[in-house]
Amino acid sequence: MTTAVSPRALELAQAMVRMNTVSANSNLPLIHLVRDELARLGVASRLTFNQEKTKANLFATLGEGKPAGIILSGHTDTVPWDGQNWSGDPLSAQVRDGKLYGRGSADMKSFIAIALAHAEVFLRSNAPFAIHFAFSYDEEVGCFGVKELIADMRDAGVKPLACIVGEPTNMVPAIAHKGVYRYKCCVRGKEAHSSLTPQSVNAIEMAARVIGKVRDMAEGFERNEPRYEGFDVPFSTASVGQFHGGIADNVVPRDAEFRYEFRDLPTADARAMQEEVLAHARSLEPAMKQVAPDAGFRFETICEIPSFLGTAESSITKLAQRLSGEQRTTQVAFGTEAGIFKNSGIPTVVCGPGSITQAHQPDEYVSLEQLARCEAFMRGLAATREIG
Repeated sequence: MTTAVSPRALELAQAMVRMNTVSANSNLPLIHLVRDELARLGVASRLTFNQEKTKANLFATLGEGKPAGIILSGHTDTVPWDGQNWSGDPLSAQVRDGKLYGRGSADMKSFIAIALAHAEVFLRSNAPFAIHFAFSYDEEVGCFGVKELIADMRDAGVKPLACIVGEPTNMVPAIAHKGVYRYKCCVRGKEAHSSLTPQSVNAIEMAARVIGKVRDMAEGFERNEPRYEGFDVPFSTASVGQFHGGIADNVVPRDAEFRYEFRDLPTADARAMQEEVLAHARSLEPAMKQVAPDAGFRFETICEIPSFLGTAESSITKLAQRLSGEQRTTQVAFGTEAGIFKNSGIPTVVCGPGSITQAHQPDEYVSLEQLARCEAFMRGLAATREIG
């Protein structure tokens, strides 16, 4: 039976929610909180920083000397709340009606807090494996920090058995999600008075031709791609999210810019999708350059978050099912760091408290019942004698 969440776990979750770690800000206050709590227990932390030294990942091993370990992974950054209609302070960490409110409460500071609250339990555990804490920066803007964390882990000779990513899944183990690949296209044309269009290259119109290609691809995915049942949208998608261009009605625009994304099924190839867009753009450039030699397209990668595909039969999935008390598994629509861990050779599952339907929303919350279930999960992990 699920019991109430412990005061210490709730205290830590509230403390973390009250820290403004929106991706544009530093996450160091939260990282230092974790580091100091672990140091009090005699556990050393490895920090890897971004180039500006304003953000850091934290990696720590509880049970040093054991032959291998299970990673508990979480990201420390949150999305902003600008323009959202909150009923209270997004950093209040208020508890009411059986729920913890605040930005990051579901996504995903509560998981980090509960893992930290059980650090001493993990240290006393007789489990034949260590527990690794892996807490990253800048997940929300492209999963940038975790790549540095994994590289540092490899340099340190750490070879984990498996990874549990604590994103909000209502404590139901998730074994698949789509990838997220975002790009920016910058179009350079040639301006002219709008009465002299043959002497110009209209950047907006050229951009529109590439946007049309992205739309055609999206319709092709919906029409032709083999379905992957279990996803809300069981095929890959493509969409344009931003567009900028033009300075006046009577000036043929020299510059235009747009951003687009692919969300690929685990069975699809997002890089092949992007190559198809690049090939279409290249086919347009000769005619553009006949008018203006410097006209053309330039593409930038915003983020490439790989899809994730685990299995219901893997040992880490079965362990997560046993610890969560769930017989089923699920698939999630949102991207996580799971694909990056999996692609680095670490068996991975996604399982954490709360629902993604509350994440990124006004009045984000996680229920205390979910936190209590996550605590039971952690206690069970500490008591585990074998994986599988």
